[in-house]
Amino acid sequence: MSLATETPADEPGPAPAARSTWLTEAEQTDHYLHLDDAKIVATRALLACQDNIYDVIETEAMACVHGSAGFGKSLSVNATLREVAPDNTLRVVFRSRPTTRDIRHALFHSLHLPGKPPGHPIEFDALLKASLSEQFRVLVCDEAQWMSRECFEYWRHLWDDRDTRISVLFVGGGDCYKVLSQEPMLESRIYLWQKFRRMEREEVLQVIPVFHPIWSSAPLDLVDYTDLHAGHGNFRNWARLTRHVQQGLKRRPDEGVTRNLLEWVFSRIGGGK
Repeated sequence: MSLATETPADEPGPAPAARSTWLTEAEQTDHYLHLDDAKIVATRALLACQDNIYDVIETEAMACVHGSAGFGKSLSVNATLREVAPDNTLRVVFRSRPTTRDIRHALFHSLHLPGKPPGHPIEFDALLKASLSEQFRVLVCDEAQWMSRECFEYWRHLWDDRDTRISVLFVGGGDCYKVLSQEPMLESRIYLWQKFRRMEREEVLQVIPVFHPIWSSAPLDLVDYTDLHAGHGNFRNWARLTRHVQQGLKRRPDEGVTRNLLEWVFSRIGGGK
């Protein structure tokens, strides 16, 4: 897969090479704040996510990608699936606690099925299973920690059917593992788990200069200083910081990335606490 193409300098430390590619317009929407000129960087977590999703697709299995907010779960999943399964990935996202009815209707519309949704669950399920048996699909359930037991059972019901050809990928926040592991019938069917964690210092110093041009020319001690005070190894934090630095450079175009500019950014986001 050609997701990652650029490699930064090897210094410092033994972190794996962080490689990247420019975001397309569609890919840019995956990124927090739709950050201009940002790149997808192949961190350890993203590379592991690629391998895991390959395995899940090959085995038509179920998996769970989880971790605290801002560590790059959704971007890594989206970037990988855009490469390996661009035409047969269905994403289902709910921002509050859904019901099985919500899942049925979301799948109905994602599959672009004709006509109106059936009125009875048995008829509805037969229609969905028939469609999911026609070709292989990757079903991505985002914000999976919001799902109820009935919803998890419904995903299992679809996957267990002998005719459906699907992989199911649950993506969720920090408590997603706890929620899914409390459902033994589903937990026993999860092929693999991946937990996203914050980047360690050595990886930050390799990855962030590749992540955005603003940091490629900044001294590494300022990158280190920024991560210590506000980045904390979290990509969403770094996207927010980068946007504020962009705004600061518009006001001070001749200054460049300096400690004074960073202190101004910290004062805007509370990172100096």
